Formats: sequence, structure tokens, C-alpha cells
Amino acid sequence: MQVTDLVAPDSVIAGLRVANKARLLQELARRSAAATGLPQAAIQDALLARESLGSTGVGAGVAIPHARIAGLDRFFALFAQLERAIDYDAVDAKPVDLVCLLLVPAKLKDHLQALASVSRRLREPAVTAALRKAQDPPTLHRILTGASPAG
Repeated sequence: MQVTDLVAPDSVIAGLRVANKARLLQELARRSAAATGLPQAAIQDALLARESLGSTGVGAGVAIPHARIAGLDRFFALFAQLERAIDYDAVDAKPVDLVCLLLVPAKLKDHLQALASVSRRLREPAVTAALRKAQDPPTLHRILTGASPAG
């Protein structure tokens, strides 16, 4: 499974303004609920439960919050470039400004391939540098998925 299979063009946010990790997860849950039709509280609770096991801040300013969600019938991903980096309790203690949320159907057993695909892409320094400079969702999506510019 590739990033192109996970992140839809309309699931990309440029310049998201949040004050802290709690507000970030709340906003991601709100937007995910609107896109999936599932309750925001269920998504937010699942994300917080996963974070309680250990931070999903993987380092170098990147976080990949993820959770299994009952009632979800397919993978759902949402990418956000933050307006300002926030403290996220990341493994390297650096603030986070690039976030890729991944929601997985509760019944799906093998979600590691999707996580690995996102993680590999967001560990490429040239990719993260370009994502930080991008100013609009279409450009972010092209960079994230490795797609060629339209036109």
C-alpha cells in the first residue's frame, strides 16, 4: 500500500493553526468525523488511547497519529502541515509541524504496511523540506504522494 492509496487530495490541510497536541488531535478527529461520518468522540478517544501507549511523534518534526476505529470500513488518512510547530512529546523531543493521521478499520489485522509506507515517505529529508515550504493543499498532496504536477 502506497501513500497515493491512502491520502486523497481533499484530505490535505495547509497551515493548520493549533496551539498544542490536544487541540491538534481534537481538530483531526473533527475533520475525520466529517469525512467518515463516524462520531468525533470515538475517533478522538481512540487517538488519545493510542497516544497513552507512547507518542506517535516519530522524530524530525513528524507525527503519525493512528488508531483502530470501530465502524470504519476502509483506511482513512488526513495530512496536515501546521502553521507553527507544536510540542508533541516526540521521540527526539523536537516540535512537530507535519502530521499524517491514519485511521484503520478495527477488524483489519495488517495495517503495518500502511504505517510503514507513510513513515518511509515522511522520513525523506527532501520530502519533508518541500512539505514545509509548500503553501497550498494541491502542492502538499503532490509532494506527499510523489505525483507529477498537473498541467
